Amino acid sequence: MEGGSPERMKMKPGVYFVLCWVGVAGAAPREQVEEPSETQVIIETRLGSMVVDLFPSAAPKHVEAFRRRVREGHYQRTTFHRAVPWGIIQGGDPLSRDPDNFELYGTGGLMELAPEVTELSHTRGAVSAVLIPGEPNSAGAQFFICVTDQIQLDGHYTVFGRVVEGMGVAETISQLETDANQRILERVEILKAFERERPPPERPPFEEATAHEMSEYRAVIRTNRGSIALDFFPDSAPEHVRRFLRLAKLGLYDGTRFHRLVPGFVLQGGSMSTRAEPVPEEHRRHLTPLRAEFGRRKHVRGTLSMARGDDPDSGMDSFFITLEDQASLDGKYSIFGQVVDGWGTIEAIELSPLAGEAPVQPVSIERIELIRKP
Repeated sequence: MEGGSPERMKMKPGVYFVLCWVGVAGAAPREQVEEPSETQVIIETRLGSMVVDLFPSAAPKHVEAFRRRVREGHYQRTTFHRAVPWGIIQGGDPLSRDPDNFELYGTGGLMELAPEVTELSHTRGAVSAVLIPGEPNSAGAQFFICVTDQIQLDGHYTVFGRVVEGMGVAETISQLETDANQRILERVEILKAFERERPPPERPPFEEATAHEMSEYRAVIRTNRGSIALDFFPDSAPEHVRRFLRLAKLGLYDGTRFHRLVPGFVLQGGSMSTRAEPVPEEHRRHLTPLRAEFGRRKHVRGTLSMARGDDPDSGMDSFFITLEDQASLDGKYSIFGQVVDGWGTIEAIELSPLAGEAPVQPVSIERIELIRKP
């Protein structure tokens, strides 16, 4: 059974910002412990806002300088002036306030800070200081945001923050048209940058729900072919039920697809990689591998079970429905529910023309409704 891990957007290898590096395939981020400050910085643009956590214990001088510039209004009316599609975006140059300085964008506001290279990695969302090639002490007002992992930069640049909300804005900026020097052709001004107290974290849906409470819910999957109703087995797979209910409540399954169909075997869907829009940054923390919950239940017709990779503990988001009894799956996949209504919809989907194991006409999950069972 194929797993349902989200796919990462890949950047095109190449040269970018001031001191440039080429992506290294196969590298892995270093372990890191991030201790954000009690405040956050909000960066507002016409394309939306980004929320930045700061790490003063890791890079105290860079954080203090960034905060000071925010307080003094330094970044207001500067523009994100440089981008690599699905790689990085760069901004903060005071020269970029004036459109007539376009040819000079990227050369101002530097030569102020020595490096504070830490264990913080240049993973997606990292906010790091720009450098002049060959000048390790050249950091200043300019910063870049990693749209995807750029861990080849670790040990060379100072990470002092991380975007925790609004990465969709950074993705959009990274895809704007640029010239041959990667300068963005249209202005994306920072309308306002300000500091705020960190809001208390929201409790994830169903975080403290008991098995009995979760058993009271029924999920109705609304597709473009009809509806399918599911009941759950939190007595035997509580964390899988909790994960499904949470993702459904947050709307993360909305816009995904039933992407795999093997008639007489399984119908699989719910992978975040099939979403029409990327998973919002603030919800990515809910997409971690689940420990298997194998029980005594059997994969009978209509069983709801979690897809996974080779590792039994790799289930995450994608689920499947068995179309007939499948004893070969028993004890290998985590059963957490059962179809209770909607077999007409499933049978109609099962008749879909296929390209390999994918329906030729997409079977979209428009939304999942959670209702209390009668």
